[in-house]
Amino acid sequence: MSAETFQSRHQSVSRGIAFRLVSVGCYSLMAALLKLASKHGVVAGEMLFYRAIFALPVVLVWALKAGGFSALRTHRPWAHLGRCALGIASILCAFQALIMLPLATATTIGFTAPMFATVLSSLVLREKAGNHHWLAVILGLGGVAIIMLPGGPAGHAAPLLGVVIALLGALGTASAVTVVRQLRHSEHVAAIVFWFFVSSALVGGILLFYIGKQHDMETLAILAGAGFAAGIMQITLTESLHATPVSILAPFDYLQIVGALALGWLVFSEIPGESAILGGCFIILSGIYLIWREYRSHAVAQRNLEVNNG
Repeated sequence: MSAETFQSRHQSVSRGIAFRLVSVGCYSLMAALLKLASKHGVVAGEMLFYRAIFALPVVLVWALKAGGFSALRTHRPWAHLGRCALGIASILCAFQALIMLPLATATTIGFTAPMFATVLSSLVLREKAGNHHWLAVILGLGGVAIIMLPGGPAGHAAPLLGVVIALLGALGTASAVTVVRQLRHSEHVAAIVFWFFVSSALVGGILLFYIGKQHDMETLAILAGAGFAAGIMQITLTESLHATPVSILAPFDYLQIVGALALGWLVFSEIPGESAILGGCFIILSGIYLIWREYRSHAVAQRNLEVNNG
């Protein structure tokens, strides 16, 4: 490898990591702002609408810059509809979990999504999952079970309903990711992102007729900040994937838990109990183990390809 090629690849990886760190920060900020909005009486359906409507201008500018209006055309509208339905259902569950659970707990349980993705990839995409994948799934779900045990200064367990809703959100996220993996073979990524935010705004707008309330300017400013952060998060997340392999970027996502811990403590005076910390460690270890196995499998496949071509 020439010095120029090495430097170019190093700059690409650094750029991807920088984008990912911004994405992680925006996610933590968005989650904290939405939880703060819930303290002002905002419910999950309203969060869906305001998040989408304030993020759409940011996403539209990025989508047009990425590929113009032609990039927004879709060849598989029904697949988009399914992806949007799954994504909206998972987001509503995630927002409700934010309302019911401590910020760090809701964020940590969200990281069970890769475990559900392993199961769905095996069942839906017929991808082979080895014993190590199933071990990671069991480890992660064990962490969720520990989170539900009593712990902390007050001796309270995480609310069962909140944990179940958070798990449903993670399952929905994994399902949506499975569909997106199929869509990316024929659809521009700008179309996938843009139409998801449009559908979120439409569904959220319908929900407002039934559950919407009038909010003061302070609450609307909080929701606007959350929507703007969501738009930047989506853009930087996508840009990071264009610059750097996901196996390198994925470990940085766990900084979301650090951000949730810090903001939960600073803004909401939330201090995780012992069971939440221990269960979270199990979930993090499970996710990192899956990432390491995927990286190792990819490296072995790459070496085999080089040997066969060499």
